[in-house]
Amino acid sequence: MAVKLRLMRMGKKKQPTYRVVAADARSPRNGRFIEIVGTYQPRLDPSVIIIDNEKALKWLRTGAQPTETVERLLKVSGAWDEFKGNAPAAAAVES
Repeated sequence: MAVKLRLMRMGKKKQPTYRVVAADARSPRNGRFIEIVGTYQPRLDPSVIIIDNEKALKWLRTGAQPTETVERLLKVSGAWDEFKGNAPAAAAVES
């Protein structure tokens, strides 16, 4: 089963919010998913990105492929750098 980290649209018409989910690549955009990894609210100023980095890293390490948009969100949250081995500066100082 090929797993993708992708966005699932929620919210009212013309007012989208998104969930970042781990889902089977064959399931539809708003169909079944395996786990919710975070949320993304693009309409707020500034936009709100809430990602559970531990869940995201678990899925990335098991082979889940993020979509381009989710990859950008993971870079903002810091999970992508941690996955690639580039620890964020704040974590390096604490260690």
